Amino acid sequence: MVTVGEYEVREGLYYSENHVWVKVEDGKVRVGITDYAQKNLKQIINISLLDPGSTVNAGDAFGSAESLKAAVDLISPVSGTIKEVNSEVQNNPSLINEDPYGKGWLVVIEPSNLDEDLNKLMTAEKAAEWLKSIM
Repeated sequence: MVTVGEYEVREGLYYSENHVWVKVEDGKVRVGITDYAQKNLKQIINISLLDPGSTVNAGDAFGSAESLKAAVDLISPVSGTIKEVNSEVQNNPSLINEDPYGKGWLVVIEPSNLDEDLNKLMTAEKAAEWLKSIM
């Protein structure tokens, strides 16, 4: 794990400039929001996610997060089909604040072009450097 200021950047994940992380698992990807995003949103009170079976394109919203501070679109880092949504997070959005890289994951997507999408994302090292540049 890399720490940038007060923010965790987990190694072994990919990151987008939309503050979303990606973990590759058996040809699918698990997606969540970064520690930076959840800390800046503060207390998350509602999560809306597209249903399983929905298709998304990289750069399109796959849902939204609402906090006491703001409402934001959740931008997909990959193109593909949503296979699973984290219903625990929908029932208890504070899981994202408590464990953004674990229990606070949002969706599992079966990517349609994983290699191409991963090439557009940042490794943990690059994400840490990028985070330093925007702080």
